[in-house]
Amino acid sequence: MTSSEQETHVVTLQDPTPEAAREAIDAGFDREALVTVFGRCTVDYDGRATSRLEAGDRHVMFKPDGAALVHTDEGQQPVNWQPPGCDHEVFLDAEMAGDGDESTLCMRSRRSTPEERLLITFDRVRQVSTFAVTDPSELALTGTEADLKARILDEPALLESGFTPLATERETPAGAVDIYGEDTDGRTVVVELKRRRVGPDAVGQLRRYVDALERDLHADAAIRGILVAPSVTDRAKRLLERDGLEFVALEPTDES
Repeated sequence: MTSSEQETHVVTLQDPTPEAAREAIDAGFDREALVTVFGRCTVDYDGRATSRLEAGDRHVMFKPDGAALVHTDEGQQPVNWQPPGCDHEVFLDAEMAGDGDESTLCMRSRRSTPEERLLITFDRVRQVSTFAVTDPSELALTGTEADLKARILDEPALLESGFTPLATERETPAGAVDIYGEDTDGRTVVVELKRRRVGPDAVGQLRRYVDALERDLHADAAIRGILVAPSVTDRAKRLLERDGLEFVALEPTDES
């Protein structure tokens, strides 16, 4: 890419005036660029609820698909956001500026259904950047519960010797069982899969599946519940033992 082509794809302004920031952001919106702004701002939300973030240094991102994100210097989640499908606009508001100050830069994201509005008002803009983004790739996840299921279906002995899978996503009144099968003694086996270390919630979920099948099947049916995950917490281990459930440590993909 030549330097002139690069200039058309990336625009960055350091400490711009409100007017210069507005022009750069507006041009970015027009060409459906990814727009980011860093500075000191307040954030007002009005929609299903009402909230206000008082002045603070924040990084704001407006995406071409209509999503808007407001980040602070902590955590991975935005402190406020709008989903894809919103309309973005940028404008200057002279009434919000102090005496002798330039007009204040404002950015607004609107959602029509349900009606929501996110208004970001900058006391000072430190940086504006716009990027013409091209990313045709889709995220390819590995190490998912689907990978874990595939491992067991391909090699049932990973669960235990003699295990026979009979169905996947078998519906019960408590939800769909990941793998439904039987052991060498003909007992029903309910298998719940988790791709990460799990706690008591996963044990409770498995318990509900076992209870639901005990009600559905004939009275003398013997049902085993097996939780499959890389690891469990100490509390989850105690609950498994208390409820007569079992645990098999298995990674979603072969780590060898």
